[in-house]
Amino acid sequence: MKIISKLWIFIGALIVLSPLGLFLPEHFKAGSAWGEWGVDEMQQLVGYIPKGLEKLSSFWSAPLPDYAFKGWEEKPFVSLSFAYIFSAAIGILICVAAVFIIARLLTKKDK
Repeated sequence: MKIISKLWIFIGALIVLSPLGLFLPEHFKAGSAWGEWGVDEMQQLVGYIPKGLEKLSSFWSAPLPDYAFKGWEEKPFVSLSFAYIFSAAIGILICVAAVFIIARLLTKKDK
């Protein structure tokens, strides 16, 4: 088996395992996943909001906030797992497409 095939199998396994991000923080009563804090959570954790975070917090909003579709926040675990898997697959496809486009532009041959 080629190394690229093994890589895609590994990425597929990570996509399927992505719903663990829903289950584990709740199971261990850990709150949000590390590094996914919003402005409110940062205020609670640190006691203040860094100026850069406060300035940029309204600049960007995620296309799939909380990795779920709009209105799915209270859906059962199975539905949220589907949304997590979908979100992971879309994110990986976007990253792969960006890498291919950049590689194509950088390796463009003169004619």
